[in-house]
Amino acid sequence: MNLLKTWFDTFLRSRRAAGLFGRRAMPEAGFGRTDARMPPLLPSRTLMQVARDDLPAALSRLESHEDGLSMAEAVARRARFGPNEVDHEKPLPWWRHLWQCYRNPFNLLLTVLAAVSYLTEDAKATVVIGTMVLLSTLIRFVQEGRSNRAAERLKALVGNTATVIRRDLGTEAADVAERYFGTRLHSRRPPHRQELPIRDLVPGDHIVLSAGDMIPADCRVLVAKDLFVAQAAMTGESLPVEKFADVRGDEGGVLEQNNLLFMGTNVVSGTATALVVATGAETCFGAVAHRVTASDHAPTAFQAGVNSVSWLLIRFALVMVPFVLLINGFTKGDWMEAFLFALSVAVGLTPEMLPMIVTSTLAKGAVLLARRKVIVKRLDAIQNFGAMEVLCTDKTGTLTQDRIALERHTDVFGNDSEDVLKFAYLNSHYQTGLKNLLDRAVLEHVELQTELRLAQDYRKVDEIPFDFERRRMSVVVSEREDHHELICKGAVEEMLAVCTQVRDGDTVVPLDSRMLARVRRVTQELNEEGLRVVAVAMKETPPARDAYSVIDERDLILVGYVAFLDPPKESAAPALRALADHGVEVKVLTGDNELVAARVCSQVGLEGDAVITGPQLDRMTDASLIAAVQRYRVFARLTPLHKERLVRALRGQGKVVGFLGDGINDAPALRAADIGISVDGAVDIAKEAADIILLEKSLMVLEEGVIQGRRTFCNMLKYIRMTASSNFGNVFSVLVASAFLPFLPMLPLQLLVQNLLYDVSQIAIPFDHVDEELVRRPLKWNPGDIGRFMVFFGPISSIFDITCFVVMWHVFAADTVAEQGLFQSGWFVVGLLTQTLIVHMIRTPRLPFVQSLAAPALLAMTGVIMLVGVLLPMSPLAGYFGLQALPTGYWPFLVAILLGYAVLTTLLKRFYIHRFGWQ
Repeated sequence: MNLLKTWFDTFLRSRRAAGLFGRRAMPEAGFGRTDARMPPLLPSRTLMQVARDDLPAALSRLESHEDGLSMAEAVARRARFGPNEVDHEKPLPWWRHLWQCYRNPFNLLLTVLAAVSYLTEDAKATVVIGTMVLLSTLIRFVQEGRSNRAAERLKALVGNTATVIRRDLGTEAADVAERYFGTRLHSRRPPHRQELPIRDLVPGDHIVLSAGDMIPADCRVLVAKDLFVAQAAMTGESLPVEKFADVRGDEGGVLEQNNLLFMGTNVVSGTATALVVATGAETCFGAVAHRVTASDHAPTAFQAGVNSVSWLLIRFALVMVPFVLLINGFTKGDWMEAFLFALSVAVGLTPEMLPMIVTSTLAKGAVLLARRKVIVKRLDAIQNFGAMEVLCTDKTGTLTQDRIALERHTDVFGNDSEDVLKFAYLNSHYQTGLKNLLDRAVLEHVELQTELRLAQDYRKVDEIPFDFERRRMSVVVSEREDHHELICKGAVEEMLAVCTQVRDGDTVVPLDSRMLARVRRVTQELNEEGLRVVAVAMKETPPARDAYSVIDERDLILVGYVAFLDPPKESAAPALRALADHGVEVKVLTGDNELVAARVCSQVGLEGDAVITGPQLDRMTDASLIAAVQRYRVFARLTPLHKERLVRALRGQGKVVGFLGDGINDAPALRAADIGISVDGAVDIAKEAADIILLEKSLMVLEEGVIQGRRTFCNMLKYIRMTASSNFGNVFSVLVASAFLPFLPMLPLQLLVQNLLYDVSQIAIPFDHVDEELVRRPLKWNPGDIGRFMVFFGPISSIFDITCFVVMWHVFAADTVAEQGLFQSGWFVVGLLTQTLIVHMIRTPRLPFVQSLAAPALLAMTGVIMLVGVLLPMSPLAGYFGLQALPTGYWPFLVAILLGYAVLTTLLKRFYIHRFGWQ
């Protein structure tokens, strides 16, 4: 009893020293990041070390045991390493989202102007400006919230629980007693299994896996039986990958190791016991997730474009407003009135409705895209959709159908053969084991069941199951009870090892060295086409027995091959042509091998000089990479970081880049692109990284989205161009009038009201039509073009403003301070109507009203505003705004000015298009 107490005290002290009981984590000598005996938590390096270890060494490296960890050890490690969870992009708090919706140069400038108006006791201006900022911010806030809620809620990537092998506590105690006292109290007790939440897994745990299980951590295989794992989400490989427990060479990267399992992949068939090597953020998936959820990503093309245009207009205002202030101050002598007028000009120069127009246009685009099975998570992404010049896409499920299909069935010499298909069908039909994807592809030829008269002419005799040593399987059937046929199919080299003859038409010839070389040449050619080749062989035997074994798989006759491929979608080639017609270059970035990638791309019309692989990229300098990404269209055997590097290289060349992907390996590239596009069925980390989610993984849907994005951009550009040019013309007119008039050409309040009415007329722009020729090419922000447009068309309105000044001064004698109300009313109407009319003149490169008519909503809104402008000086509110009724003789001059303005603008628009083009 004393011996037992002494032993138990020693056991507790040893466990406490190791940090297994109590709150203390493991000390430096224990299993942790600072342990010199344990691997540093760098996923690739640690996993490669464990992959190269034999099983005892792997267990020792992770300080695990043959029968797993005890509960106490697991608790201590969980305290050290934390839960088995990866980073997810957390939704912004409402107040941060609201701040982001508010924060743009125009809103900030208008807020400053509103504050100045308030301090100078100009309450009317404060209300007008503040209302614009408030509406713009709230519309964007509400619409983005709706769009985010419309996106599918992210599903858990891995299952809720995992089956864990736990070491018996008595066995742990007996091991301690044996280690410290040389005496074993009892024999080793078997471990027990228990279901645990996957967040509780720790390095060193043993887990049990079977078909259908998601792999909850990065693991090393300990025991495997017929284990096939689908790694498409991580590597892009179409076919499941076979996994083994032993070390089979260390070629390739960590993702190519055949004894490692990765978080986020899933078991297709077979069973396994695996050793957990890394959990949570330390897994390969966790490293990808960390890059995706990091917040320090560069501004998109849309954000950069809006900012550049905004600062262009702000710089122009900062130059012009002081001139207005100084001219009016010196010529009129009333500096306060001059200041208020200059402030109004600043507001007029600031397209205060731009945030609202942009948001409304994007929101309208989001609604239209939703009808086309496209969910917009971030409104800014719509314009990037339209500006996209290069689309980088994964192969699987985008260009292909994401299924395995029987592509060819040939004889030994590569000629199509129905007999080979019949033998393969018999083999797949009668086998009772788990039918893999290749068997299912063969069995899709259901017509053979009738053609072969299976029920009448064939009877199954026996089966020799598949195993991973032989890499083949056989069935034995009786054909009309006359003879038995042993039909075998499997991997080419393993099949050649048991074949002695080949079928050549109706004859059988020996498989000598010359014939063997020919066979290998044919299979190599099939492999180079990107096909997965399975050999088919048979032999006839007398119907003397009913039991067969592996030893009977010899002296077979090779009859041919069945070859499989993930077939291309029928819509892929037309969609690629449509994208090319609209100026979008498509590049394929896949984790699959180069042979398969080249085959699929050639089938859909993406011919290229060569296929560049991930290992080749690793050897490239930045300069070589830039040259390669410009020249080549297909990249294969890529890791997630390869894809991200390629996207960043394209963006570094000034391209607007979109990326379409749905796997774990696509997430970093999705975040690095100007526009990340994922699909409804994607893994959750890909959907988190995406800006847009397609409810249907189709390039045709994507092409429709590109067109809608360009329409949205065109409508935004209309407002910016029209507002910038008309405001520039107004300021130019103000400078001329201020230099020669003894009074202000327009009161500050009148200028604000005119600007507000004009902006209200533009609210319908999101609903306007867009000419087809404007959406044929990618559309990008070009501040220089906007500046040129502003300087070119702005002075046209000034010509007619000055004409109005001359008419009001000389014809209607509005040439004194006492008559300034008449002068200001006349220019108020001319200025508002010419500003509104310009909407129709320059909204299209075509002849307005004849070749291109605005949408009914825009026609109605501009018509109403023009009517309000005409009636306001004659309404009861005229005195409030300092306006007065205009004489009858004014209206013919108004009509003449508007017609002259329309004609001159149309003529000069022709010249502008010929000289500079039209975006």
